[in-house]
Amino acid sequence: MYQATVTIKKGQGRTLKSGGMWIYDNEIDTIRGAFENGDLVNIEDFDGYFLGYGFINTKSKLTVRLMSRHKNQPVDRELLHKRVLQAWEYRKATMSDTGSCRMIFGEADFLPGLVVDKFSDVLVVESLALGIDRLKGQILEELVQVLEADGIRIRGIYERSDAKVRLQEGMERCKGFLSEPFDTRVEIVENGVHYYVNVEDGQKTGFFLDQKYNRQAIGRLCRDKKVLDCFTHTGSFALNAGINGAASVLGVDASMTAVVQAQENAALNHLEDRVTFQCADVFELLPQLEARGESYDVVILDPPAFTKSRNSIKNAVKGYREINLRGLHLVRNGGFLATCSCSHFMDPDLFAKTIAEAARGAHRRLRQVEFRTQACDHPILWAADQSYYLKFYIFQVLED
Repeated sequence: MYQATVTIKKGQGRTLKSGGMWIYDNEIDTIRGAFENGDLVNIEDFDGYFLGYGFINTKSKLTVRLMSRHKNQPVDRELLHKRVLQAWEYRKATMSDTGSCRMIFGEADFLPGLVVDKFSDVLVVESLALGIDRLKGQILEELVQVLEADGIRIRGIYERSDAKVRLQEGMERCKGFLSEPFDTRVEIVENGVHYYVNVEDGQKTGFFLDQKYNRQAIGRLCRDKKVLDCFTHTGSFALNAGINGAASVLGVDASMTAVVQAQENAALNHLEDRVTFQCADVFELLPQLEARGESYDVVILDPPAFTKSRNSIKNAVKGYREINLRGLHLVRNGGFLATCSCSHFMDPDLFAKTIAEAARGAHRRLRQVEFRTQACDHPILWAADQSYYLKFYIFQVLED
């Protein structure tokens, strides 16, 4: 089908064969035929057995990303339409509200290296792989058409392909309009809470959609409660607590830019009398609150990823243990702790072990209420470990 053929070493390619989407450089035996990085290639096993079609990029250790497993399914416009339509139908079937959601989640939607978020009537795209970058225009056209067929008009598209990982693909970081310019401060509604999303300068694509139902779960526990939301970013957990009737909420973040936006969001929801925000380093603030004798009915810990590689897991464990220890000291007997990790390198067993160590150190007992993961618009594809990253616990905290 394509000019070049990648042959896998004997005994290699186990992840690909079990349903994954990636082939690393050390799994490849030979590459036959002419190609340029970003081209589609044939993939075969050591004995010539056909495995699929994928994009190649020899500049990256992640050398081939699979696009199709079937000989009669080349990577053409028909396939792209099928992928996009299936992604949209999946979200309509699994989500209670698709007003704002992740439309394309890379490998989990069989479009490796591509993320597309929908914020009301705006799309934000992040392209992280050379091969998919060449097709992003066609994919976005198909996505707009699929949405329009359901009566949903998209007024603008913005690109946020400014992540450092693009450099590993030999690509430049970039951002900007892929449509006619529009106001990049977009108002969305999630769980009944209104937010301003800055799609141009906000973190990632502008807003963390993956915690949607976790925020909803926390909200139910917060009526008439005193709540502390750590690493609040633009205030999403804090505002869910507030809109569900919390007596008072303090949101804390080290970024003044995020705090200002959180305050704007509180005002947008008429919650500024009960939901307040403070710019501070959470690791420094929690011991100060404990020293002042403060305690809370609900403490929420939603830190950034403490590790983005396997090499730094030990330091990440120390960070998660410390922050959970400090958080537990501030929860009243019978109150609740919500704690999470958004790094897929921090596997579920290690995260659970780290929380248990923190509980022993704080002399508190934990009664698990729920274990949750990312929202279903960020589906977890088994055999694609990187698609499972968010671990979210809710505990009742009891004295020893």
